[in-house]
Amino acid sequence: MNVLDEHVLEDQRQLLRNWRIPVRQIGPDIGRKGMKDPEIISLVLTLRRPTFFTLDFDFYKRSLCHLRYCLVCMDVGQREAAIFARRFLRHSEFDTAAKRMGKVIRLSSVQLMVWALRQEQEVAFDWAD
Repeated sequence: MNVLDEHVLEDQRQLLRNWRIPVRQIGPDIGRKGMKDPEIISLVLTLRRPTFFTLDFDFYKRSLCHLRYCLVCMDVGQREAAIFARRFLRHSEFDTAAKRMGKVIRLSSVQLMVWALRQEQEVAFDWAD
């Protein structure tokens, strides 16, 4: 399941749906608007293998790695969120939920920085991978 932060714009959510990428968004579809970060983490833990896309870098912490979810912090413009979310979901290293679980990822237009469970250092991936 792909979950969008409440700050992802509606037109970006619609783009993902138009591309047949199933998404739910905090506020309109799941949870409620204004949820605090710990509440969001609790919520994603109740979902089946969620990938949570956010524009909030408070989530980019190694300590948030968990086997039951993936956090993707997008360092892109609000109007680019859908394009980069789709690009991420198609990346060969992250194209299945199984490959994504247990990771906290910082996605930018240049590269992906990844913290993973039982990993001592961040790992960088290029978009070309």
